[in-house]
Amino acid sequence: MQRGLPMQPTVVLLREGTDTSQGNPQLLSNISACLAIAGTLSSTLGPRGMDKLIVNERGEAQITNDGATILKLLDIVHPAARTLVDIARAQDAEIGDGTTSVVLLAAQLLKEVRTYIEEGVSPHIIMKGFRQATKIAIDRIKELQIKVDKSDPENFRSLLLKCAATSMSSKLIHSEKPFFSEMVVNAIECLDPEDLDESLIGVKKVAGGGLQDSLLVKGVAFKKTFTYAGAEQQPKYFDNPLILCLNVELELKAEKDNAEVRVEAVSDYQAIVDAEWEIIYRKLQAIEKTGAKVVLSKLPIGDLATQWFADRDIFCAGRVAAGDLRRVVQATGGAIQSTCSDISREHLGTCGIFQERQIGGERYNIFEGCPQAKTCTLVLRGGAEQFIEEVERSLHDALMVVKRAIKNGEVVAGGGAIEMELSAHIRKHALTIPGKLQLIIAAFAKALEIIPRQISDNAGLDSTDILNKLRMKHATEGKWFGVDVDGPTGIRDNLDAFVWEPSLVKINAISSASEAACLILSVDETIRNPQSEAQNPGPRAPPGTAQRAMRGRGRGMGRR
Repeated sequence: MQRGLPMQPTVVLLREGTDTSQGNPQLLSNISACLAIAGTLSSTLGPRGMDKLIVNERGEAQITNDGATILKLLDIVHPAARTLVDIARAQDAEIGDGTTSVVLLAAQLLKEVRTYIEEGVSPHIIMKGFRQATKIAIDRIKELQIKVDKSDPENFRSLLLKCAATSMSSKLIHSEKPFFSEMVVNAIECLDPEDLDESLIGVKKVAGGGLQDSLLVKGVAFKKTFTYAGAEQQPKYFDNPLILCLNVELELKAEKDNAEVRVEAVSDYQAIVDAEWEIIYRKLQAIEKTGAKVVLSKLPIGDLATQWFADRDIFCAGRVAAGDLRRVVQATGGAIQSTCSDISREHLGTCGIFQERQIGGERYNIFEGCPQAKTCTLVLRGGAEQFIEEVERSLHDALMVVKRAIKNGEVVAGGGAIEMELSAHIRKHALTIPGKLQLIIAAFAKALEIIPRQISDNAGLDSTDILNKLRMKHATEGKWFGVDVDGPTGIRDNLDAFVWEPSLVKINAISSASEAACLILSVDETIRNPQSEAQNPGPRAPPGTAQRAMRGRGRGMGRR
């Protein structure tokens, strides 16, 4: 009789209910999730891209065609698809434009190699091919890019205007490109050329009016803050005033808020009240002695101080937002003071004109003609609130593109021209490589064609016909030919048509898309813990905490 084999003990590694998916099916599932995201974004690409209306759980609606904004609002839960959200955010933070392109490119790379994965090609061979192709593409961009001569300011400014206009061509504001391109370039020129910190460009949104009513203030503008009764008696216009910025509260505090005081007689109480008034008057007199005519504070300025300043023809504003106060200091000079004593002339700023002005339905405090102006403010007008928000996002992209163009100064032609040239170059190079890598590099070349193809589809053109024309042009030295959504032929030399983009946008997009595709290809197993889906209730309290907390309840505590 044959003896039974010994029973193997069951080894439990993971908690019950844990979902594990592995192998090729898992990899193909991750690729499908990325393609679903690209499908959502694809219709927003290019000058004829559509917009998305996204409503959040509170019922607030946003209209946008900015790739990074759409992905942020979609709240994606698929772990592999979140990689695409991350690369779109990184592209937005680093470059400001090209967020939709980077997601479409990453998804298309995965789509092109999907059949090889199904046929059993190792993901490592695919990743090696992608890295080689990325290096070839970036080297080719650096070889083709056109360096713009910064020594000719007129020429360089015209380059910046074209880069800004190209960035806006796919946005809601494309009909006002000349107006906003001028505004964006002027705004960037206001900044310190060494630093180019775009956070010093303030953006204020005022509902009402038309887009053309938007204005650029070469200085600082912020909405009138909360004020007390005496504010209406204060002057609202000054020429060359001295400006004092404070982080001091100029308000009488109720006694009960600050301290407990035991008094024996009414006169003692009166002495305390008098002392409080004496303190605030001393502060106000110290401020008046500085000669400042405009006093701004991050903390509240109370009704007593407001009236006191009004009687002496001084303008004051309390509760000024920290960002606005920082920009006032950057523009006018001086420094934010946290005390009212020992303030000398070098602590004060100045500007050419200070005025309080009506813009739409709001009052704005405006500082213009600032001597040290390394900051400016864009005041945007428009009908609907969602529309103004989309204008702000469009201008942010344009500002970032112009900033990159100033820092780097190299451009390539947009509208799918550089992608078609890279595709032709990489396809030619692939023929010199033996083995499976040739197929992978050729797949990378084909994936690059998604950008001109999608631009054509979104414009209602025949994308197959246009791509065939472009392939022919790029095979015969027409290296800057791209899609033309308006012309009769559908293609044109986009360098001559001034569709220019900083080459850094393309280098960053291709390298990020390739990295994201390699990352998704390198994952072959997903382990999802069921507990991690529930909200974390926080650490458990140590035993006996509840009893100790209840101790002493219900009876008076003894005096110590």
